[in-house]
Amino acid sequence: MTLTGAIGEAVRASPDAARQIASLPYAVIMLRPGHRIAAVNGAGEQLLGQGARRLMGKALKSVIDFGETRLLAMMEDTDVQINARDMAARIGKSDARRLHVIVSPVAGWEGWQTLTLIEPAEVEALEEGGGDHQEAALRAPEILAHEIKNPLAGIRGAAQLLARKAKPADRALTSLIADEVDRIAALIDQMQSLSSRSTQPATPVNLHGAIRRARAVLEAGGHDGVRIREEFDPSLPKVFVSADALAQVLLNLLTNAAEACGESEKPTVTLHTRFASGILLRQAGDGAPIRLPIEIRVTDNGPGVDPALRDHIFEPFVSSKKQGQGLGLALVRKLVRDMNGRITHERDELRGLTHFRLRLPMVETRRRSATITTADKDPTGRENKA
Repeated sequence: MTLTGAIGEAVRASPDAARQIASLPYAVIMLRPGHRIAAVNGAGEQLLGQGARRLMGKALKSVIDFGETRLLAMMEDTDVQINARDMAARIGKSDARRLHVIVSPVAGWEGWQTLTLIEPAEVEALEEGGGDHQEAALRAPEILAHEIKNPLAGIRGAAQLLARKAKPADRALTSLIADEVDRIAALIDQMQSLSSRSTQPATPVNLHGAIRRARAVLEAGGHDGVRIREEFDPSLPKVFVSADALAQVLLNLLTNAAEACGESEKPTVTLHTRFASGILLRQAGDGAPIRLPIEIRVTDNGPGVDPALRDHIFEPFVSSKKQGQGLGLALVRKLVRDMNGRITHERDELRGLTHFRLRLPMVETRRRSATITTADKDPTGRENKA
């Protein structure tokens, strides 16, 4: 067979463009001239909350409200490719969210464009682990902990001996020494948890049962003035995670949310669950990709994290609290990643809300039979019947 013939045979044996687009884990929308929707893949249906049949023919601006007017102005030039990161967008009546937006002209089809929408969580999920520099930062406490804890034990023992001989007025100082040593030891224990490479075994866990247990612990510990709302999808399947790790993650997120909105006029924490396909975690090596279709969102109406810290809140020793050590969210991120999940942070300034989105794998991940539907022929020249 000639080289030309071999190439032709390979092309004929390959999936067509429509099937490839339908299989993508992020939203792809085909726009005809005038920015009207001509086609949308399965991930796009999930993101927009509507089926392809209902979306076809609608004006893009009636479905997605982009807060940045410059983006809309740039899209008027249908020959220009646009790559805009972290754009504010409101879909229907839902909360504003941040999206990466890619707009590309369709070669040979004047006025046609493809619009790709990627949530930041999807970008992180498609990337390899946390990076060598972060791994080194988390491993350092494991190396130093033993050397630090030994002298701490000696200091505490000496303080206890002094307390026996000290006058009553001086015992407060020895107690202070012992308390500070205990505080430092507890801090080291937290740091060791961050550096630990061991993971807890995953089992099928009832998502809403785990959330309610974490809520019960939170309410037992105070925060009486904070209202907690539940917006659950009762049809969600079980998640495949460590029950203990999930409980720790949820309690940390709920506690942070309650503390963050404690000074608000009507402090409210909202727990929201939903099915959100489109997030695909690619494992290192030859491991099969893992879909993360289950979303837990913890929302509070507090003032939010300092803008200067928002891109770093999951890093060790970064905290917006006056007395915080900056290890809580770093540990949360590690536990979530150990469960093959992902967590992201968003701030909706328009509504004054802070969101933490937790994406988790479910017990049985079945690939959805995705299709891309068009009103007639798409720019690939193929006719797709609904």
